[in-house]
Amino acid sequence: MKFAIVLFALFAVALAAPSDDVVLKQEFDNIGVDGFNYAFETSNGIAAQEQGQLKNAGTELEALAVKGSFSFVADDGQTYTVNYIADENGFQPQGAHLPVAPTA
Repeated sequence: MKFAIVLFALFAVALAAPSDDVVLKQEFDNIGVDGFNYAFETSNGIAAQEQGQLKNAGTELEALAVKGSFSFVADDGQTYTVNYIADENGFQPQGAHLPVAPTA
């Protein structure tokens, strides 16, 4: 749950930064103890969406499982997208521009 709080704080700071960009879309649904769901999109091409769910609540195996994506327009004019899962196995990003670890 700490991960979700930190994540929300980071997005709040990013959205509050002075800029000429406009938030085009912002959704927050199902924000609660057992999970959350949010999405946003700005006029400068930044977009993100994420959903999280508390797994094994109240047990020693309790973990927050998160799935989401974000995209942005880089200085080279290309839009880059990262899809990810973050759970008890760590942060697992995937994107066409990201390097892939060699298989054993």
